[in-house]
Parts: sequence; C-alpha cells; structure tokens
Amino acid sequence: MSIPTADAILPQTDLNLLAQQVVERALKAGATDAEAVVYEGDEFSTRVRLGQVETLQESGSRAIGLRVFIGQRTANTSSSDLSEASIERLVSGAVSLAKITSEDPFAGLPEKDEFGQLQGDLGLYFDDVYSLPVEERIEIARRCEAAAMAFDTRIQNSSGADFDAATSRKMMVNSRGFRGEYRRSYCGFSVSPIAQEATGGMQRDSWYSSARRIGDLESPEEIGQQAARRALRRLGARRVPTQKAQVVFSPEIARSLMGNIFDAANGDAIYRHATFFAGQLGEQVAGENVTIVDDGTLVFDGVGGFGTSPFDGEGLPTRRTVIVENGIFRNYPLNSYTGRKLGMKSTGNASRGLAGTPGIGAGNFFLQPGSMTPEELIGEVKSGLYVTETMGFGVNLVTGDYSQGASGLWIENGELAYPVEEITIAGNLKEMYRNISAIGNDLRFRSASASPTIRIEGMTIAGA
Repeated sequence: MSIPTADAILPQTDLNLLAQQVVERALKAGATDAEAVVYEGDEFSTRVRLGQVETLQESGSRAIGLRVFIGQRTANTSSSDLSEASIERLVSGAVSLAKITSEDPFAGLPEKDEFGQLQGDLGLYFDDVYSLPVEERIEIARRCEAAAMAFDTRIQNSSGADFDAATSRKMMVNSRGFRGEYRRSYCGFSVSPIAQEATGGMQRDSWYSSARRIGDLESPEEIGQQAARRALRRLGARRVPTQKAQVVFSPEIARSLMGNIFDAANGDAIYRHATFFAGQLGEQVAGENVTIVDDGTLVFDGVGGFGTSPFDGEGLPTRRTVIVENGIFRNYPLNSYTGRKLGMKSTGNASRGLAGTPGIGAGNFFLQPGSMTPEELIGEVKSGLYVTETMGFGVNLVTGDYSQGASGLWIENGELAYPVEEITIAGNLKEMYRNISAIGNDLRFRSASASPTIRIEGMTIAGA
C-alpha cells in the first residue's frame, strides 16, 4: 500500500480514539461484534564489521487490524494506511467478507466477564533504550567486536556485531467493553567472531546480551570475549563413532527442546490430534523432576519478562499456567476458540497480530531449574555429548520422533574434552522427556523462553 501523507494520518494521541471509532463503524455497518488492534512501533539497528559500519537503519510503523463477527461468521482485515479512505475500506471490507464466510459454531469474542488486565507497572517499557546517541550505540557494537577480535590471535575475522533497539505500543478495543493498552521496549547487541586453525579450518560462533533497558545490558567486552571463547572451543572438531550415550543440552539448545512441549501441548494441536500429547492430560509425560511453566505475569526485574503482557491477544488477563508438574501433564495452553472446541476455558494464551484470527502463544515459558551446577551435571558423565548447536527441522510432533544435526563438545570422565561436529542426535520426545536425569540451576531469561542445562539418558548419536 502507498504511504499516506502526514496530514492524512490521525495524531498519535488519537490512536485509541481511532480503535474505538473503527469498532463503532463496524457495528453500524452490520457487525454483531468487533475488535480493533492498533500497533505503532519504531526500530533502530546497526551492523558493524571489522570496525566499520555496514548498515544503519531506523524505521517506524503504525497499523490497524479489525476482526468482525456477524453471528458466527467472522473476517479480518488490516492496513498500515490510517487515512479516512483506507479506514472506510478496512471496515467495509471486513463486514463484506464476514457475510460470505461459513458459520463456525466456536467463533466469537470471549464473554464480558472474562475480559481484564493485570494492574501496576510490569516493567515492560523504559525510555532509556533511545537515550544513547546513535554514535554510542554504534560504539557498543564496535567495542563488542573489538573485544572478540583481541581475545586470541586465532580470531582475525568476524561476521559482524549488531546493536538493536525498539519500542512499541499496542492498543485493543472491542464491542464488549474491553479497552487495553501497553508499551514495550527492547535493546540488545551481539557479535559473531570467526576463529581459524593453523590448517586453515574456520569456525564461527556468537553471543549476545538483551534487555528492556540500556542499563541492564551486559558489558560489550564480556560479551565479545564470551563469543570468542565459544568460537575457539569449536576448533579442531571431529566426528565420533555412532553410539548411544548421555547427552547434555546447553541452555540455549535445551530452550528449543523444551519449546516443543508448548507446541505439542497447546489446544490447537490437541483438538486436531496432531500431537503425541493427545489424550495424555493427567498422565505422566516426563520425569518427576520436570515442571514446565508458562507465565505471562512475571514483572521485569533486570532480566526476563520478555513475554510478559497485561492482557493476551483477546483481552483476557495473562496468567501463570503450569503445563507439566513433576512430570504430569496438567494443562493445555488455550485461547477462547480452542477452549470452546475442547469444552474448556481459555488460559489467557491468545496471540494476536493485526491480521488473521488469534493463535496460541506462550508468555514467559520455562523449565523450572534444578539444584546442580552445569559443572556438576557434566561431571557425572563418563562419556557423552554436550550439545551447543543443532541444525535442521527434524521434529515430528505427531509421533514425537526427534532427529537433528548437531555439534558440540565431547565429554570424557566428567570433563569437556574436545569439539565434535557432523553428527546427528536422535530419539523420541516421549522417551526423551521421561529420561531427563538432571536439570541445572542456571536458568536465565535471554528471551521469552528459557531453560537451564539438562541431561538426557540414552540418546542415539550417529557419527563416523
């Protein structure tokens, strides 16, 4: 769509009024219910490579999405053009589409008594993400890359370092009386150094820091040095013989592995019978040491809270939901639609963009930590694999089959002995979750999902 002129767009202070007016127009045009979501945001990003600025971008956006109902018929439209003519097309288009769609007995907004939002300051927004001048933001990326390059003479190249910052504002209004708004901020930086062996072989790795405010970012020098250590430890990687062994997943890889639980447990997968968790509610699906929580209410405390919001994508208050408790499957993450399908209530997990119907999304999703340090957990392994990277998409949530390309470090007698690559790790998620024999105490949120280090018994490692 073409970008409207400035005088054709409502002022920023009127965005809530715009959402209200769009809902009222939809009702006058024949909708029995309507919901409007307005989003505005701005982003900054820069990339530095070998000390020189390669890219520098600043952008802003404003857009609106409309969902209308005519009885149990529904349709969605959205636009980034907020001019009067575009808003008129947005409303008429949504109502026209709803009239010709099929009826869905489970469609509809939540009931009035279900709406609500968390009160108080959740620590989602801080003005300081843009407090640094552009030159200083670039300098953070430069310092991070320089620290990585200076760490070891075997690092003479880099894929670059980035610095990013963003703020956003989201408003939701519907015809059943809900009004909600919140703002978010984000900032972070990363670096990807390249290490080279004497034989010419090269390995790359990266590390990063992310936060809601500038003051909570880690030192660029520390992040650069950590990225360098991660790249250097991959030098000299080899394959290992095919075998069954204990596999230890680093936190960043364990996070992805645990994330499969959310995808397998959510109501959409359940009612479609597209998951190995179907029919397992109340049954043991993991080891007794495993408790998985989705919590959209965590108040930002310097780290974490990336998935917190006062209300979900339908205007229901977010909440804390225990999905797996001591290995027992306790709850499905649900939105209103899947809740109706299953004869249950929403868990406040609706996710909503501007276009399309609400999906199901996590808040702050995590595996509760154990008591062992990562060193203690690894120290109990006589011979096994510490996974630091996985490749591919070898996860089947219907059967639970799991097969991923991997690289990492081989463990001998409780010590990280040497790097390994060009291997595949395989198993079945149904057994893997039951065979989690140890959970680390190193839970830390660097995004909306997190996991400590975990150890799984008896996985297949396909190598030489």
